[in-house]
Amino acid sequence: MRTLYLDCGMGAAGDMLTAALLELLPDSDEFVKELNALGIPGVQFQKEPSVKCGITGTHMSVTVNGEEEGSHDHNHQGHDHEHSHDKHDHGHDCHGHDHSHGCHDDDHDHSDEYDHSHEYHSDEHDHSHAHHHHSSLHDIEHIIRGHLSLSEKVQNDVMAVYRLIAEAESHVHGVPVTEIHFHEVGTMDAIADITAVCMLIDRLSPDEIVVSPVHVGSGQVKCAHGILPVPAPATAHILKDVPIYGGSIRGELCTPTGAALLKHFAARFDSMPAMKTQAIGYGMGKKDFEEVNCVRAMLGETDSTGDEIYELSCNVDDMTGEEVGFAVERLFAAGALDVYTMPIGMKKSRPGVLIHIMCHKADRETMIRTAFKYTTTIGIRESRLNRYVLERHIETCETPYGAVRCKVSSGYGVERRKYEYDDLSRIAWEKDISISEAAHLVDEEVSTDE
Repeated sequence: MRTLYLDCGMGAAGDMLTAALLELLPDSDEFVKELNALGIPGVQFQKEPSVKCGITGTHMSVTVNGEEEGSHDHNHQGHDHEHSHDKHDHGHDCHGHDHSHGCHDDDHDHSDEYDHSHEYHSDEHDHSHAHHHHSSLHDIEHIIRGHLSLSEKVQNDVMAVYRLIAEAESHVHGVPVTEIHFHEVGTMDAIADITAVCMLIDRLSPDEIVVSPVHVGSGQVKCAHGILPVPAPATAHILKDVPIYGGSIRGELCTPTGAALLKHFAARFDSMPAMKTQAIGYGMGKKDFEEVNCVRAMLGETDSTGDEIYELSCNVDDMTGEEVGFAVERLFAAGALDVYTMPIGMKKSRPGVLIHIMCHKADRETMIRTAFKYTTTIGIRESRLNRYVLERHIETCETPYGAVRCKVSSGYGVERRKYEYDDLSRIAWEKDISISEAAHLVDEEVSTDE
C-alpha cells in the first residue's frame, strides 16, 4: 500500500508541508510552474534551498504582491489579536503593541489573519495601509471554485481545511462561522499554502497518510489583550483528539493552517509504520533551533495486510435514476473510493435505492457533504471496515495503435493485468471493432514484444 508518513517532530506549517511534499516529486520545478499558473491574485511561489543542522531541504517562499508574509519586524505567529476597534476602516499605523513573541516564524498563515465582526485584524502586514479588505468563508469559496483551475476533489479539500480553521475561530471567539473574516493579504497567502498542499496530496495519491504525534511547542505568547498559552487557542481546538506534546522548545511550532491540513488528511496519528521508503522530503522553516527545524515527509510501500476505510450509506425513494446516477458521478469526483447502488424496499412498500459510498477517513466529511448536497436523503449511516487490497501500479505498453495503459495488481500469491478501458475504447472506435477485439490486438502486440 502506498503510504505517506509525515514526521511533525518540529510542528507543522503550511509552507513547511508544501516544501516537504514538493521534494517527493521527481518534477518539482514543473509543479512550481503549475502553482504559479493558477493565478491566485498577487501570489508567487518560489522554492529555495535551505540547510538546517547540516541537512539540506527546501523552503517554499510565497509572496503576495511581492511581499513575503512575516517579512516585517513583528515576530508573532498565529495568535488571537483581538483589537478593540469599532470600525473596519482604520489606520493600522497607530498600533503600539509589543510583538516580540519569540514564536515559530515559519508559516505565512496564522490565526491572527482571521477576524470576526471586522474587529479582529493582523498586525503582521504593512501598517501604513489605511484600508484593509476582508473576506468571509463564502468569499474564499468564490475564489477557490470560481477563479482557480482546480479539480473538484482539490476544491473540496481546500474548503474542508478552511472550514476547520473557521470553525475553530468561531469556537474560540464565540461568534458564528458566518462572522469569521479573513485578512486580505493573509487570505491570499493562506490560500496559496492550503491549495499547494491539497494539490500535492492529490498528485502523490497515497492510499494512506499517517502523521506522527505533533510537537506544538511550549510557553506563552504575548497578545494585545494578555498572555496566551502555546498552542494558540485556534490551533488547540483544531488538534482536539490528536496526540500532541509540548517539549522543551519555547514558541509556537504548529500553526492553525498546519494543524488543519494535518487534521483533514491524516488517516491516523501514530508512529512511523514499517515501510519501504521510496522518497524523502525535508520542508524547512525559517528559524534555527538546536533541532533541525523541518517537516519530514516519507513516501513508500507498506504491507497490504489491510487498511481501514469508511462506508457511508443512505436510502432514497424520491430520486429518478438519472438523479441517482448524477449523484454517483459527483461522489466519485469528490474522491470516493467506490460508490454503488442496490434496489431496496422501503416503508409503505415504496421501491427505493440504497447508496453505498466507500472512502478514506480523511475524505469522510467531504463525502457526507456531497451526499447531502446531491441526494434527497435526510440521514447517513457510517461503518468502519477493514479492507484487503492487492498492490497496484500502471504500466504503459507502446503499440501500433498508440500507448495503452495496463493496471497490474499483485499480492497474496496472485497477479492480474487489465488494460485501461479508455485506451481500449479509443482503439475500438478507431478500428470499428469490439472492446474484446481491441484487447486481443493489444495482447498480440505485447506478446510479440516479449
